[in-house]
Amino acid sequence: MVDHAIKSALRHAAAAIQFLTRFPLPITVPFERRTAAGSVVYFPLCGALIGVTGVGAAYLLLLALPPLPAAALTLAIWTALSGGLHLDGWMDTADGVLSHRPRERMLEIMKDSRVGAMGVIAGVLLLLLKFAALVSILESGLRPAEAAALICIPVWSRWWMAAAIFGWKYARGEEGLGSPYRDVRAGHAGRSAAVGAVITLIVLAVGELSGADSLPVAAEGVAAPFAGLLSIALWPAAAAAFGWPLAGWLNRRLGGLTGDTYGALNEWVEAGLLLLAVALVAG
Repeated sequence: MVDHAIKSALRHAAAAIQFLTRFPLPITVPFERRTAAGSVVYFPLCGALIGVTGVGAAYLLLLALPPLPAAALTLAIWTALSGGLHLDGWMDTADGVLSHRPRERMLEIMKDSRVGAMGVIAGVLLLLLKFAALVSILESGLRPAEAAALICIPVWSRWWMAAAIFGWKYARGEEGLGSPYRDVRAGHAGRSAAVGAVITLIVLAVGELSGADSLPVAAEGVAAPFAGLLSIALWPAAAAAFGWPLAGWLNRRLGGLTGDTYGALNEWVEAGLLLLAVALVAG
């Protein structure tokens, strides 16, 4: 029983990494509906891999470059680690929902592999926003608190994808990249949040061992254990605060969510959390 549970967890984790990142794996996991549903539990793990790699790259780049080019290259690496999957979903979603066409036509536009004017505009504005936020963070020299925030941001933006997959119905029926996730239930989203919390706790613990401040949250005057809990709770609460309005709006426009909108939600929440980190660091 234990061996089966471990093998199942490893298979689901591998499926998540295989689909959401470009990290090479020695195996290929068949992407079936049951495997897809279980893989959402490990979406935050994919975010952690991207966050840790991005932070490591940023540290190395800052050894040789000023913050502006270092931020540009860090953003390029961050985007490449997901293969541009979520950015593509952001642009396709913008093309569809900002066309102001009927629902069926919007869904057709989103399926088109070509990027239209609204997609390009949305993509450029998103990357500019992320770049500006990264510059603000890297100008501090990327202290441990900022590094911890950069690790946690992609963790919780990808958890929000898991929450959105469960929280809103799928709009395309049997079609599209999002269709294998139709079996996702509350338990999957809850376990995904637990994985994110464990990762955040580890990041906090490493920060404490290094003698650094904890994640940048306004917790002055709060006992250390409670400050740690506030640090962990900040990220999912902020992810939901940024992600819920957009998910609800897309659901109303499209009659549900799609694979493209899952990627768009990740990008939206990631950008929002970056801005939150900048505001907290500045404060």
